[in-house]
Amino acid sequence: MQTVDVIVLGAGIVGASTALQLQRKGLEVALIDRRQPGEETSHGNAGIIERNGFVPVTFPDKPRLLLEIALKRSVAVNYDLKALARLLPWLQALRRQSSRVALQRFAHAIDALERHAVGEHRALAALADCERYYRRTGWIHLFRTEAAYAAAETARHYARIFGAAYQELGALDLNELEPGLTADDCLGVFWPETESVSNPGAVTKAFARKVGELGGHLYNGDARRLTRSKGGWAAMSDRGPVWGRAAVVALGPWAMDVLGPLGHRFPMAVKRGYHMHFRAVSGVSLTRPVVDMENGYVLTPMEKGVRLTTGVEFAARDAPPTPVQIDRAKACAKEIFPLGAPAEAEPWMGSRPCLPDSLPVVGASPIAPGLWLNFGHGHVGFTLGPVTGRLIAEMIAGQAPFVDPSALSPLRFL
Repeated sequence: MQTVDVIVLGAGIVGASTALQLQRKGLEVALIDRRQPGEETSHGNAGIIERNGFVPVTFPDKPRLLLEIALKRSVAVNYDLKALARLLPWLQALRRQSSRVALQRFAHAIDALERHAVGEHRALAALADCERYYRRTGWIHLFRTEAAYAAAETARHYARIFGAAYQELGALDLNELEPGLTADDCLGVFWPETESVSNPGAVTKAFARKVGELGGHLYNGDARRLTRSKGGWAAMSDRGPVWGRAAVVALGPWAMDVLGPLGHRFPMAVKRGYHMHFRAVSGVSLTRPVVDMENGYVLTPMEKGVRLTTGVEFAARDAPPTPVQIDRAKACAKEIFPLGAPAEAEPWMGSRPCLPDSLPVVGASPIAPGLWLNFGHGHVGFTLGPVTGRLIAEMIAGQAPFVDPSALSPLRFL
C-alpha cells in the first residue's frame, strides 16, 4: 500500500493545483483521477483568469428573458424538462441568492479570491514550466444594446469599489482594440487585468506532470471507492491501494458521487456546456477573449483556432449531448466575427459544478475528520483553482490561510 500525507481526488485544474500547493508546503501527495489529468471540465473552458467576476449567476428577473428560456429560444440557456423539474429546489435557492444583500456578500467574497488569481496561476505556471500558454490579453465584454450595457453597471460599480481596472468602449474603441470584430453598433468594456491561456487542458496537464516530477504519485482510480481507514483515508488506484492521513475531494461535478454516500448534503447542480473550434479566416484575427453578454457565449483565440464556448444547459450530467446551443451561438458569433470552418467534427461537452450562491465549497468536512472539500467552482474553476488550492493546502498544513475562507465554508449549507 502506498502511504502519503494527502490523497487528492480529481486531476482537473482544482485538483492539480491543490496537489502542487500541498507539495509547496512539504507534503507528499497522491493525485487520483479516473482519466488522465485535464481531460474533463478543465479541458474545455474558455481559458480565462478573471479579475472582474463581481456579479454571481442570478435568477432571470425580466419576463422577456424568462419567456425566451421557457420557449427554448435562448442562445444562453437550454434545458431538458425532466432535469429542470429535478432542479426546482436548486432554482428556488438561486432565486433567494439573487437579493441585493446576497449580491454584495458574493462580490466581497469573490474579490478576495480573484485579486490573487493571476498571481497564483503565474506562480504555479513558473513552477510547472508552462508560462508559454499564458497571455496578458485582458478580455472584452460586448454589449449589443445600450439596455444590456446599463444592466451590467453592477459589475462596474464593484470594480470601482475594489480597484479593478476597466475601460468603457464605444464602437470606434472596439474596432481599434479588435479590428477583426464587426461591432459597429455595439458597446463594450475592456478588463485589462484579466489574463487568458491558449490551452487550458495543457496547463492542467503541466501542473499534474509537475506533481509527479516533485515526487508525487499520479494514479488512475475510481474515487467512489474512498473509505475511512486506520484514522485516515484509503483509495484504490490502478496500482493498488493508497492511504493518506487526509484526503481532498476536488472532483468538480462528480464531487457528490463521493460525498453523498459519506453523508454529505450540498445543493450542487450541474450545468453543461459545449465548445467547438473554428479555423481562422484569412486576414482576420482575434487577439483576446470576447464574451457576448446578451447571448452567453465566449470567443477565445486558442492553439486549435477560435474556441466558441456556449452558455448553460440544464440537463442530467451523463445524458447524451444535445449541442443545439453551438449552432445558435455560432450564428450569433458570425454577426460579430467571421468564423472559418469547424476544426473538429463534433462539439465537446463538459459539466460545471454550481452551488446556488455561486461560491465554491472550500474547507474541512464538518462530519468526516481528515476529509477536505474543494469543489463547486461553477464558471470560475479555471480562474480560482490555484487560489483555493493554496487555501486548502494552508489549512491542511496548519497555517493561517492567506485569504479569509469563511464565505466558502462547508458549514454554510448545514
